Amino acid sequence: MSVFRRAAARRGTAADWLVVGLGNPPERYGGSRHNVGAEATERWASALQCDLAVQRREHARVGEETVGERRVTLACPTTFMNESGRSVGVLVKRHGIVEPSQLVVVHDELDLEPGQVRLKAGGGIAGHNGLASIANQLGTRDFVRLRIGIGKPPRPEAGRKWVLQRPARSEALLIDEALDRAVAGLEVLVRDGIEAAMNVANARRRGPDPHPQ
Repeated sequence: MSVFRRAAARRGTAADWLVVGLGNPPERYGGSRHNVGAEATERWASALQCDLAVQRREHARVGEETVGERRVTLACPTTFMNESGRSVGVLVKRHGIVEPSQLVVVHDELDLEPGQVRLKAGGGIAGHNGLASIANQLGTRDFVRLRIGIGKPPRPEAGRKWVLQRPARSEALLIDEALDRAVAGLEVLVRDGIEAAMNVANARRRGPDPHPQ
């Protein structure tokens, strides 16, 4: 039986959306490029005044909130990135997520420049260990992804070190703006659906005002 079929058997009121922000344990890796997915989810939780409490059985910090008329579960796995699926599999079952389209995974993306955000449904793994772990656990890649750009390392072989480092100040400012746009996109997504949210999350970053006052 698939994870989603087992979730359908859940008793009680299920969540309409499950939003999972990926990262490594923040005690050691907080502020690193690989943790921007968790940071975006934490930022939205803070804006909603939703506490993310450690749930050991779910291997995550978890909070629940109503946004508009939608019940939303927000979670940040406490596992390492390459074991994210262990947490997401349990979260899907415990919160009654019966379709991959109800799961939103927020994560860093090497193929996007810092400051860029892209929302899409389904797609490949592109070498991302967190996505691979989730896809293997769920048996599908059809979940929604909110991708936050961190840019490529100067040398391809430096990828692992790159994602575990903190970004330079100039990049950090761009990523901070991207986190705000990611949060705005999540808000629209759970209220109005993915097409409306794409118009917000995928909007081009505004450049500097050419005619400052």
